[in-house]
Amino acid sequence: MIAERVAAGLLREFGEAPAVWCDVDWSGPVEVALRDESAVQAACGIMHVHGRASGGPRRLGVDYASAVAGVLAAQGVLTAELARVRGARIESVRTSVAQAALLSIGQHLAVATADDDPAQRWESGPRPPFRSREGIRFEVESLHPEGWRRFWSDLGANAADVAAGWWPFQQRFATASCALPASLFACARRFPLRDLLRFGEQAGVSVLPVRDEPDQPTTVAACTFRDLPGTARARPWPGGEPLAGIVVVESTSRIQGPLAGHVLRMLGAEVIRVEPPGGDPMRGVPPISGGCSARFRALNDGKRTTEIDLKSPSGQAELRELVAGADVFTHNWAPGRAERCGLDADELARVRPGLVFAWSSGWSPLPWPDPPLGTDFLVQAHSGLAAAVDPHRAPSLMTLTDVMGGLVCAAGVLGALLRRERTGLGARVDSSLYSAAGVIPRTSTGQSRFVLRDDRPVLPDGTPVCTDLRELASDPRFKRALHHSTHVSPQPPWEFA
Repeated sequence: MIAERVAAGLLREFGEAPAVWCDVDWSGPVEVALRDESAVQAACGIMHVHGRASGGPRRLGVDYASAVAGVLAAQGVLTAELARVRGARIESVRTSVAQAALLSIGQHLAVATADDDPAQRWESGPRPPFRSREGIRFEVESLHPEGWRRFWSDLGANAADVAAGWWPFQQRFATASCALPASLFACARRFPLRDLLRFGEQAGVSVLPVRDEPDQPTTVAACTFRDLPGTARARPWPGGEPLAGIVVVESTSRIQGPLAGHVLRMLGAEVIRVEPPGGDPMRGVPPISGGCSARFRALNDGKRTTEIDLKSPSGQAELRELVAGADVFTHNWAPGRAERCGLDADELARVRPGLVFAWSSGWSPLPWPDPPLGTDFLVQAHSGLAAAVDPHRAPSLMTLTDVMGGLVCAAGVLGALLRRERTGLGARVDSSLYSAAGVIPRTSTGQSRFVLRDDRPVLPDGTPVCTDLRELASDPRFKRALHHSTHVSPQPPWEFA
C-alpha cells in the first residue's frame, strides 16, 4: 500500500525505528466501502475539486490521498513515540486514506458549507498553463495586480481582458478553477519563451516552463535537520491529547505554514499564532463563517492569536519573549527575512535553548540565486508533478504541494521534538513545497472513468462520485469524519489508543 511505503520512507529519513506502528485502512470512520485510491478520490471530493477547472470530476493522475495518508501515518507514529517518551501509554495509532482525502480538501469543504454564502464561486474555462510561440507550456505567477497588468500590457493584451483575468487568476488557490479570457492565451502564443521570460522579469512576475516528464526528485530529502545550540526537554506528559504541554509559536501565511500549525494543534499542542497589527488580511476573505473567513478558520481555528509588528525592533523583541517560553517556532517567510530581522534559528536558540525552529519554504534546497516565487502551481510545474497529475501536463488547481508541504513540515517538527526528548538537542528543520512534491509517488493505480447511474456519476464498481461538497458534508455516512459548526471541517485524522 502506497501509504505504508510513504510512512516508512519518512520514518527512515528521520532515523526512526518505531515501537508503535500506525494502521492505515481505506475508509476509516467514513461509512462507505472504499477499496482503492480511485474510490477514495471519487467519494471524498478530490475528483470533484480537481475537476472543477475542466468542468467535471476528474481523477488526479497520482495516488495523492494515499501519499497524504502516509504522511499522516508517520505523524501519528512520531506523536505516539514522543508521548510515550514523556510518560503516556499509547499502544496503537490508526488513520485512513479517506480521512487524508478530506483533510486535503478541508478549505474547500469550509467554503462550501460557510453560513453566509453557500454559493461555490467557480467556473470552468480556459486555464493555465500558457504556450509560447515554440509551443512550450509555461506557468505565470504574480501576487500583485500591478505585475499582472504590466506583464500582459507588455504582451499587447487588451486592458479589459487583463483586468477581467486578474480575479479568477488570484482566486485559483481558493476555487481550484481559473477561467481566463481566451485572448490572453493568444497573446502568449505570439512570443518566444525568451521574450516572455524577459517580460516577466521586467514586470516582477515569475514565468516558469512546465516540465514535460514526471521526474521524481528522489535526491531531495523531505526535511533536513541541523543541531542548534543548547539543550532542553519538554515537561512530562500531563495527560489528555498526545502533544499536551508542547507550545508552538508560528508566524505563517497562506496554506503551507498555517497547516503545519493546524496539524500540531489537532495533536494537542498549544499554538500561538503571530499576526501583523490589524490581524491577518485573510481573516476577511469571503465567505464568512462565524464572523471570520471560512478559508482562514479551516487552518487556524483553535490557535491563540497575538498581533506583533515584526518590522519594528520592539516587535522583534516581543517575538523573542514569546519564543523563550515555547518548544517550537515555525515560519514560512521569504528567504532572508529571518536573518534580516535577527530572528534566525541560531539567534532564537540563544533565547530558547533546545528550540525546534522550522522553516517551510518554496524551493529549498534548490541552489537558485534568484528563484521564482515559491508557490504551489510553479512548484508543481517545475518538479514534474504537473506532468504526472494531468494528461495535459497542467498543474492541478488543487493546492497539492501547499497541503503536502504543511504536512511534511509538521512531520519534521515531530521528528525533531522526539529527537530532542532523547538527546536534549534542539534543531533547525527545513522543508519546502519542492521537497514535499518529492514525497508524492509519480504512479497511479485504479480506475479513472465513471458511468452514470440514475443520472449520478459512479465508478464502474458502484462507488459514488462526489459532485457537491455540501451534499458530502450532510451525508450521514461521513458524520464521524467531519466536525459541524458554522462550517464543516475534517475531524483530527488519527485515533490513538
